[in-house]
Amino acid sequence: MTFDFKKEYKEFYLPKNKPEIVTVPKANFIAVRGKGDPNDEGGAYQQAIGILYAVAYTLKMSYKTDHRIEGFYDYVVPPLEGFWWQEGLDGVNYSDKSAFCWISVIRLPDFITKMDFDWAVDTATKKKKVDCSKAEFLTIEEGLCVQIMHEGAFDDEPQTVAVMDRFIADNGYENDFTDTRLHHEIYLSDARKVAPPKWRTVIRHPIRKA
Repeated sequence: MTFDFKKEYKEFYLPKNKPEIVTVPKANFIAVRGKGDPNDEGGAYQQAIGILYAVAYTLKMSYKTDHRIEGFYDYVVPPLEGFWWQEGLDGVNYSDKSAFCWISVIRLPDFITKMDFDWAVDTATKKKKVDCSKAEFLTIEEGLCVQIMHEGAFDDEPQTVAVMDRFIADNGYENDFTDTRLHHEIYLSDARKVAPPKWRTVIRHPIRKA
C-alpha cells in the first residue's frame, strides 16, 4: 500500500477549519529559496516549483533506476508547502506580493539521505533538463504552533489569520515569528484545476506562551 503523508499524519495536514495547537516534529525537505511575487508568470517562484517537483519525482521513481535507497517504500509525493516572510515585518502583508521572501518546500520521507538527495539533484538536472542546483536538503523543526484549514483564495487569508490570533490570545499564547520561525502554508488544492473559493490551505504560525 502506497504511503500517503496526508493520511498518515492527518494532525499536520488535515486540520479543522478552527484553530488548534500542535507540536510539529523535525522533518526533512527539498527546499528552494527566493524573493518576489509568486504570481509572476515564469518568475522565480514558478521556477522553484519546477525544481522541487523535478527532484521529488526523481526520488520517488528511483526504484526504477540503478540507484538504490536503503529502506525505500512507495509513497505519494507530499503537497507543496511554503514558508513566507517580508523583511522588517511580523506576519504577512498580502497587498505587497513583490516584497515576499519565501522558502518553497516538499517534504521528504525519513529514509531519504543527503546522499540520495544529491543524486536526485544531479539526475534531475541531466534527465529533465532543469537546473536543480538551487535545491537544498533542509531540516526544519517547527515546534509549538497554531494551525487552521483556510478555505478560499489566498487574498482572503487575513480573515483566517485574525481568527488564529484571537484564539492564541484567548488561550494564553502569542505569535513567535523569528528569522527561522515563519508563516507556513501547505497547499492541498491544485490551483490549476480548482476554483479559488474551493482552495484548501493549511496555515500554521509559530507560537509561545505569553
